[in-house]
Amino acid sequence: MAIQTPSLDIAGAAVQATPASASRGYWKSVRRRLRRDPVTLLCGAILLLIVLASIAAPWLGLADPYKTSMIRRLLPVGSPGYPLGTDELGRDMLSRLVYGGRLSLFMGVTPVLCALLIGGMLGITAGFAGGRVNMLIMRVMDVFYAFPSVLLAISLSGAMGAGTENTLLSLTLVFIPPICRVSESITTQVRGFDFVDAARASGASTLTIVRVHVLGNVLGPILVYSTSLISVAIILAAGLSFLGLGVKPPEPEWGLMLNTLRQAIYVNPVLAALPGVMIFVTSICFNLMSDGLRAAMDVKA
Repeated sequence: MAIQTPSLDIAGAAVQATPASASRGYWKSVRRRLRRDPVTLLCGAILLLIVLASIAAPWLGLADPYKTSMIRRLLPVGSPGYPLGTDELGRDMLSRLVYGGRLSLFMGVTPVLCALLIGGMLGITAGFAGGRVNMLIMRVMDVFYAFPSVLLAISLSGAMGAGTENTLLSLTLVFIPPICRVSESITTQVRGFDFVDAARASGASTLTIVRVHVLGNVLGPILVYSTSLISVAIILAAGLSFLGLGVKPPEPEWGLMLNTLRQAIYVNPVLAALPGVMIFVTSICFNLMSDGLRAAMDVKA
């Protein structure tokens, strides 16, 4: 699975080549389009529910997600006292799914945020500076971008060893190149707009031009694209945990739960599929919400 970057037309569709006086009107139109998009609102509500449940897990009165009971192994869904049954060690599945959302969301959001800071800064620098600086940064990014994301993540995690910290580092390195490429392409477009040339002619410093005129026009599209990478990060983190290269037992994490329950698919297939359902729902919600944000920010709409 390779991370796809949008073309220049798609990436540049959300760039606002508008004066500051029209900025407020633009964001009002974005909010208006979002309010009229039921799919984006529904996905946002589902994600908000998952996030709030994960954060408030200790105060929801759930069972201990680490407590085992060999006499209650693999209880089916709907068992008394265990609404979603128990896993292969008799631990409450509902509790582990809710607590697992903490680690799964953390493993999905944190690498993208770190890659956004590093890759966004490199991409904006390459796009605005151009010339040899652009060539140096982008050729280094192309070396990493040449590898499929799954293969690169597995190789880095395998070389550094299993563990949460190593997984976060490997996923961050995976997402820096695509974010850098999108940032560079959008910044290159903005650099050629008239208001940037006017700022140069007025004697504004390079730092002022980047801070006032460039960042405000490129951050929106970059953030929208980064949102779509969160779902990829969740899937990759779950895949690494499934392969034994990510989170270590007995931590509740959706990918690790899929790994430990894979033998139970012949005994209780519904129970074994629950972590996969959570991964699917969370990932598809992030993807659909990213598509909704991209459509709402399209100035051509």
